[in-house]
Amino acid sequence: MSVLIDHPSPVVTRLRINQPEKRNAIDFDVRQAMIEALEQVAASTTCRAVVLGGVDGVFSAGGDLASMGGLDERGARERMQHIHTLCLLLAELPVPVVSAVEGYCAGAAVGMSLLGDYIVVGSSTKIIFPFMGLGLVPDWGAMLTLPRRVGVAQARRLMTEGRVTSGEEAFAIGLADIDVGEGDIMATAIAKAEVMAQLPGTAFAHLKQRLSRPSQNLREELKREEDVQSELLQQAEFDEGYRAVSEKRKPDFRNIQRLMP
Repeated sequence: MSVLIDHPSPVVTRLRINQPEKRNAIDFDVRQAMIEALEQVAASTTCRAVVLGGVDGVFSAGGDLASMGGLDERGARERMQHIHTLCLLLAELPVPVVSAVEGYCAGAAVGMSLLGDYIVVGSSTKIIFPFMGLGLVPDWGAMLTLPRRVGVAQARRLMTEGRVTSGEEAFAIGLADIDVGEGDIMATAIAKAEVMAQLPGTAFAHLKQRLSRPSQNLREELKREEDVQSELLQQAEFDEGYRAVSEKRKPDFRNIQRLMP
């Protein structure tokens, strides 16, 4: 199987690229398996968070170069459209997505991790943008998502210098959210996903959508705010949160079904 699927906890689904002979390179089969898995997650009433990773301590060496050569325009466009189907599914997934960036994370794999919500790195992490050396520009949405995280100037440096960025540096510049140093990257990512799984599902789905599709001006934002908050104030999640405050306890949103924004 090109992607291994398991459940480290009842509410967390883990997807690991399983191409150890190619350092978990992302080819058509990996993309298709990820698409099918994410479609199942989006439709699930039990999954509340996702962890992305790879086998053998490697996140992914990026796109499979062997599948890129010799493409005509039709083939190139079909390849990109398949990639973009996966990108949109991942970016619009209503549940939290945590990437466990162990070992090498190059090109397409960096773009994949940037489409999630949290990135966990450590001393083994090696992040690389190889596109300029291949005569290509970054894809998988990275021209949008990377500057949003680190700023345009820093993104330009990362994308043009072609050097390895360590986990420590990635955390320092905001490319990563958690640096575990010599700790266990995957275990930390799973633990983070379990924490994120405790959030109110409907409210988080709205938050994620709003952050990824920001309003163009204040008037538009205030209108969206009115619509969303008026909806959420009538939902079971707010009822639970309100009761929890009144009863001086931690809210439990896990058994409240997520409503899609």
